[in-house]
Amino acid sequence: MTQNRRSFLQASLLAAAAVPFAPGLLAAQGSKAGTFRARRLAQGQTVGLVSPAGATWQSDEITIIQEALAALGLKAKVGRHVLDRYGYLAGRDEDRAADVNAMFADDSVDAILCVRGGWGCNRILPLIDYRAIALHPKILLGYSDITGLLNAVHARTGLVTFHGPVGASVWNAYSVDWLRRVLFKAEAVVMENPRATGDSLAQIQDRVRTITPGKAQGRLLGGNLTVLAAMQGSAFVPDFTGAILFLEDTNEHVYRIDRMLTQLKLAGVLGRIAGFVFGNCTKCGPGDGNGSLTLEDVLNDHIRPLGIPAWSGAMIGHIENKFMVPVGSLAEIDAGRGTITMLEPAVR
Repeated sequence: MTQNRRSFLQASLLAAAAVPFAPGLLAAQGSKAGTFRARRLAQGQTVGLVSPAGATWQSDEITIIQEALAALGLKAKVGRHVLDRYGYLAGRDEDRAADVNAMFADDSVDAILCVRGGWGCNRILPLIDYRAIALHPKILLGYSDITGLLNAVHARTGLVTFHGPVGASVWNAYSVDWLRRVLFKAEAVVMENPRATGDSLAQIQDRVRTITPGKAQGRLLGGNLTVLAAMQGSAFVPDFTGAILFLEDTNEHVYRIDRMLTQLKLAGVLGRIAGFVFGNCTKCGPGDGNGSLTLEDVLNDHIRPLGIPAWSGAMIGHIENKFMVPVGSLAEIDAGRGTITMLEPAVR
């Protein structure tokens, strides 16, 4: 985004700050200014740690995250309420939201990493200061329950956010490589599953399954299916018209996946998208009893009739090896090859 364009956005938001908040205000302004990007990461910068969802039970987990960031050449600033607990949540709603707002407003913080998922982000969406986020755009990174925050921030401000590891994830070479390329080097990468067969004559792990062949372009939107379905009907859902919808989930019986995809269909989401990518659904078996549909059956039922390019098996989800997927960035998918090609850098 040019300096003039950025100045226009900031001036508009400062003017808006003088009037009471109204749902859709920033969304309307964001659409005028268009999607915009945060600055890329660089050695020596500071990453703010926040816990907008589930609780962290061992303080050493924060220490491990700090050490992982140090290995990347980054400093960590720990949110005031990161180790708070309120039942299964990482503190009261207002405190979790306050940490997110404080990190965006803090000029010493260059990016924000969510410690873990779980549940809780959707509860704090009305408490987030979207004006401050638009005035201080930063990388926001996480997955699973963080889907709610990633999509709401993009919907209300236009800022590109990032579906990738949380702080408590396994920071292995595969995931770190995607992080470096997308967030440090600002590459417009081609995301493609590993093709290694190992000792087998044919590939067994990380296979791609084409639902409907073809290519499609659009903004990448999505994340965790459960969270995204629970957001429908709220003021924090992005416009899926012409988008590439990507989904993942974990610990859900197949009938629940069916139910949530039905919800997206009835809400009009599936009918508006240009392409579809399903990542991994870990521990998503049929449950007890006989006669269950399979995940493949359910995807065929809901996605194939759309007639749009679609594939499943992407390195997205509750798995150790993860893509870095920019929410709101323009991309092209090739459902026959099983690739996601970024058509622009996601940071500047």
